[in-house]
Formats: sequence, structure tokens, C-alpha cells
Amino acid sequence: MRELLLYTTLGCGLCEKAKVEIWPALEKFDLRLREVDIAEEEALMERFSIRIPVVGLGDLDDVCGWPFEREQLQDWLAARL
Repeated sequence: MRELLLYTTLGCGLCEKAKVEIWPALEKFDLRLREVDIAEEEALMERFSIRIPVVGLGDLDDVCGWPFEREQLQDWLAARL
């Protein structure tokens, strides 16, 4: 099963809002959500610290950043899966 990565960190309120938009896409595209704490890796902190929440499929140069709505996220995923 492929993973949808949610780049997040402790206490990210926007990340909780993003999860509401993410959950339907997980089922639709048969994905598993994996949260990645950007605070644990300096390169991720530098790249995403002011952009989280951000979701991706593994390519750090191809991500879908907040704000996104359910339909926008699903369109982004459909173009990549």
C-alpha cells in the first residue's frame, strides 16, 4: 500500500484541519497516511517550516501545500497515481 506523507510537527493546528480533508483521499486512492515530523530532520525544517501542513508521495519537490480542500487534494493525487 502506498503512503501519503503528511509533513507536520508537534502542535500544528492547521495539520489537524488538513487531516479532515485528507481522510477521504486515503480510502479513494487506497493510501496509508504517514506523518513525518519535520522537527526531526534539519533539511525538512528548512524546506517546510513555514509551509506545513504539506502532503506528498515522497518527492520533496512535488508536494501539495496547505491550504487545500478535499477536491484539490484528490485532483493532485489523481494526476500522480
